[in-house]
Order: sequence, then structure tokens, then C-alpha cells
Amino acid sequence: MIYKTESELLNNEAISEQNDKITIKNLEILQKKTVDDLVDTIILGQDPHLRRLAFWTAHNLGEQIGILPSSINSLYEAMGKNELSGFTVPAMNIRTLTYDLARAVFRSAIKINAGAFIFEIAKSEIGYTDQRPLEYSSIIILAAIKEGYKGAIFIQGDHFQVKASNYLKNPDNEIKPLKELIQEAIDAGFYNIDIDTSTLVDLSKPTLDQQQELNYRLCADFTQFIRKLQPEGIDISIGGEIGEVGGKNSTPDELKAFMDGYKKESGSEKGISKISIQTGTSHGGVVLPDGSIAKVSIDFDTLMNLSQISRSDYGMAGAVQHGASTLPNEAFHRFPEVGCAEIHLATQFQNIVYDYMPLPLKEKIYSWLHEECSSERKEKWTDDQFVYKTRKKALGKFKKEIHSLKFEEREKISKVLEEEFSFLFEQLKIKNTKPMVDKYVQAKALHKTKDFFLKEERDLGVLEGAD
Repeated sequence: MIYKTESELLNNEAISEQNDKITIKNLEILQKKTVDDLVDTIILGQDPHLRRLAFWTAHNLGEQIGILPSSINSLYEAMGKNELSGFTVPAMNIRTLTYDLARAVFRSAIKINAGAFIFEIAKSEIGYTDQRPLEYSSIIILAAIKEGYKGAIFIQGDHFQVKASNYLKNPDNEIKPLKELIQEAIDAGFYNIDIDTSTLVDLSKPTLDQQQELNYRLCADFTQFIRKLQPEGIDISIGGEIGEVGGKNSTPDELKAFMDGYKKESGSEKGISKISIQTGTSHGGVVLPDGSIAKVSIDFDTLMNLSQISRSDYGMAGAVQHGASTLPNEAFHRFPEVGCAEIHLATQFQNIVYDYMPLPLKEKIYSWLHEECSSERKEKWTDDQFVYKTRKKALGKFKKEIHSLKFEEREKISKVLEEEFSFLFEQLKIKNTKPMVDKYVQAKALHKTKDFFLKEERDLGVLEGAD
């Protein structure tokens, strides 16, 4: 149900509001019905004011129940000191059916008492999935309420990326909107942000320091910017990147060149907590002419060596693996074994949604792709390759239709994804990490007023960057 009035949204069987404070009257009804209605209002509603009221309600309810957006930084500091090891934190990009998939994540986590997992969305995904940060964080909180999950939750801005061609033409025009997005994300409870300035690495330069200079200098600048914005009592977890995913594999000397330059530029500021590297993967995988995904060989030796160096020499949690969700199942147990700190997973979740999507809607989406995205088609691509590479672009356009699938259709997709999440959580060894999170992460309730949420949403236009 979509709420039609402010009174209906804020005063119903489950909750009531007085003097800008929400009171929970009936938790059972809240979980059974009201959170679903709030989600429908956010995704399907037409009234911007009511959508923003739903954002405020979601965050206010989360604060009361104990579902608190947090920074994973202190857990990563413990990993950097070798106080914790043996697991790899999954960071999951939820591009579509966010509420249903987030619920599946929480159900999978509750079953094994897991707490070390991250919800994330990339700069580019915010654009093409039509999910601004405040909508994303609100939906995650409502999913946690629905499934009865409590404690710290980690929401991350992934690949907050500088586009090299834009930067080289006009640095200020590229940096300013990215800083505005960072501000928006922090306001929404994104206390984990991955800065990607690796696009500015110039391998034509004669020395490693010169190759990495723009990368580490801008990463340090963004670190200082984030530290000035972070709420009191929270050290935002910041990630850096030395090798653009899909490029050549990273080396220990590149890591040292980046980190030594970064430390010099950032001075006394608390630095990054992890480092993304390239080990042979690409975002979305490599799609073959028949639409299948090519097998990729990950350089686990590089991942292990760079993780060790990042911990022993720089006190970070370890290296981060991108572009991994389409890897074969037998690969995932290796990541905790080699000390990988964090693994980013995205495309396979989207693939499963498309696999189980009703055929009429899927055909409608594919027809739209052929009409609207034909300019992106490369000369030698088959139809299968074209659709696979571009179908993410339809998720924002068809967000409401996908969310409006029949209950049994959404439930089927959610159950299949729950099995996928459970498998990944088992392989990545995050069982019983909830007590670790509770010990090391001091989840903090940051009360924000209704007026804060009623500010007009920013319109930052089309967002570009890695997927």
C-alpha cells in the first residue's frame, strides 16, 4: 500500500508521531505490514514530501530498534593488527529489488550469526538504478526491521570514482560533483566510502611514484574532505585503489609507491582501511558470444602478497577483490585463505533476478534496450552479448515495474538469492562474526530531525563510473 497522506503515514496501527518523535505502538504490525507500506511509498509513491517522510520514519525507527548505520573501520583496524583473521567481508551491490534482496541477506546472516557484511552501491549504479543514497539506506533499514536484525549495519559508497578524461579536461568540474555525492552519502548514513582515483594512474610515466602520483594525491585530498564531514564519534572507513579493475595485475611495488605517497600527502589524518587491487577480474565478467561467462583465473598469490604487505607495513585490513560475483563457486573459499579483507559482489545477483523475472517483463526490458541503448553496441557483439552488457541500464527505468511483480514472483527470486547469499557467507567464513562486530564496532545512534530529511533531494544528474 502507498501512503496517500502524512497523517496516514505517521499515525496508524503500528506507529504514531507527536512533536517530531515516532512511537512504536505495535512491533508485530510494524514488521508484518507497515514496513512494506513504507517501502511501497518510497519506491512507487509520487509525492516527494511523503517519500522524504518515509525516509525519516525508516531512520527514526531504526534508531529506536537498534539498527544503526555504522563504520566498519574499527573492525578493519583490528584485522590490520592481526587481532582478527580467517574471514573475508562480502560487500554486496544491490541494484534491483533492493528490499527483497536485503531481506534475503539479513535472513542468511541471522541463520549463522553473521555481522561482518556490507551493503554497497557504486556511483554509477546510483544513476542507472535510480537509487539515491537516502533511498538506499532507508530501504536497507526497513529490510532489517522486517527480518528482526539488530545492531550495526554497514552501508558503503562503492567506486566513488574520478573519470580520468573529465578530470584531465577540467579537474574542478569532476571533483566538485563527487564531493557533493560524498556529502549526500554521508548524510544518508554511508559511513564506509571507497574512493577510486586509480583511473588517473599513468603507466607511461618513468617511475612508479610518478605513475601513482595523481592517484595518491587525490585519494589523500578526498580522505581529508571525508574526515571533515564525518559525524562526531565516527571514523568513516575509507578505501583506496591502486589498479583499475580490468587492467593489468597489481604489484607490491605499486602498492608501496601508492601508500608511501598517500601517507606523505595525508599527513596526520587517519588513513584508508583497505586497498583495492587488480588480480585478473573485470566488472560483470567477460561475456562470450552465446551469453555465457568466460572462466577467469584470479591471481591469488598477488592477492595474498598484497594483503600481507598492506597489514604488516601499513596497518590496513588487507586487499580488496572487485568483480568477483561471476566467479565459479569453487573459487570463493580461497579468499579467506589468502587473507583477502573484502570482496565486492554485484552482477551475479542481478543475473539471478533476470533469470527468474517473468518473461513478458524481461522481453519488454530487452526491447527497450535495443531501442534506447543501441549506440553502446560494439560491432562484433552478438545480441546476447549486447543484452548482457547493457541490461543493468534498464533497472532504474523499470524499477517500479520490477518492484510491482506478484508476491510469489518476488518471493521466488528472494529465496533463490537467499541460497546464494548463504553459500557465499559460508565460503567467506563470516559465520559467528556478529560478536566480533559487537565487540569492535561501537554502533552509534545519530539522531537527525524531521527537517533534515525534508530537505529537497539533490539532483546530481547522470553519474558515471565503474560498475
